[in-house]
Amino acid sequence: MIGRLFDRAWLLSDSPQSRAQAAWGRRYRLWCDFRANKPALYGLATVIALLACAILAPLLATHDPVTQNLGQRLLPPSTQHWLGTDELGRDVYSRLLYGARVTLGMVLAVVVLVAPIGLAVGCVAGYYRGAADVILMRVTDVFLAFPRLILALAFVAAIQPGMTSAVIAIALTTWPPYARLARAETMTIRDADYIAAVRMTGASSGRIILRHIMPLCLGSLIVRVTLDMSAIIIFAASLGFLGMGAQPPSPEWGTMIATARRFLLDQWWVPLIPGIAILVASLAFNLLGDGLRDVLDPRQG
Repeated sequence: MIGRLFDRAWLLSDSPQSRAQAAWGRRYRLWCDFRANKPALYGLATVIALLACAILAPLLATHDPVTQNLGQRLLPPSTQHWLGTDELGRDVYSRLLYGARVTLGMVLAVVVLVAPIGLAVGCVAGYYRGAADVILMRVTDVFLAFPRLILALAFVAAIQPGMTSAVIAIALTTWPPYARLARAETMTIRDADYIAAVRMTGASSGRIILRHIMPLCLGSLIVRVTLDMSAIIIFAASLGFLGMGAQPPSPEWGTMIATARRFLLDQWWVPLIPGIAILVASLAFNLLGDGLRDVLDPRQG
C-alpha cells in the first residue's frame, strides 16, 4: 500500500478499485492543485520552517534566552550574536527562536479551543433551527457586538495578565465567526437527499451531526482557521505589546517589541527583528490560507 502512494498512475486512475485508492487519489489531486499555487507553496514552506524553529529552539539557539549580560547590552549583529543583543544583553536570535514557541503555541492553543466550539455551536444551530438556533445565534451576536481587542483586554484585566488569560481571551473573541460559518454550511446540507436517507435508517440527530454534517463543514472551517491564524498572531502580539499577554522575561514577540520600542531609532535591530518575525509569520499563514481556500473551497476562489 505504501509503495502505491508513490505511483502516479495508481493515484490518478479514473476507475479506482477500492475506497482507499479513491480517497488517496482525491488527496493527490488536491495536492497537485495546491502545488500549482506558488505563493501558497511558499507560505507552506515558511510555516513548516517556523514550526521547525519553534520545536528545535533548544538545539538552534546559541544562548540562553533569559540570561542577562549588562556588559553586552545593545550590541549590533555580529558573529557572536547573530541578531545583536537587547537592552539587558540577551541574545535576540535566541529569544526570537524561543519567542516562536510562545507565539505559535498560543496560536495553536486558540485554534484547538475555538475550532471545535465554533463547529459544534454552528452545526447544532443549523441542524435543529428553531429555538436552539435563535438562542445560540443571539449568544454569538453578543460576542460579535464587542470589538475583539477591547473585549480581550477587559477579560485579561479582570483576571490576571499572562499567557493563559490571553489564550482564553482570544478564544472568547474568535469562535463566533466559525459558528456562523458552520451554521451556514449546515443549513445547506441538512435537507440534502443523503442526509434524509441517513435519517430514514434511524440514525439519531447527534450521530447525523457528528458523522455526516461536521465532516462536510471541515473544509470551509480549515480554510477560515488558516486565514485567521495571521490575525491571531497579531492579536497575541498586541496583547503582549500592551502588557496583557506573555509577561517578561518570556521571549514573546509582542513583548519583545514593547520593551525595546524606545530603541527604534538608534538600536533598530532590537524592536525591528521581532516585528519582521510577526510580519513573516502572518504573511505565510495568509498565503497558505489563500491556497487552501482555492483547493478546498473553490466557490470562494
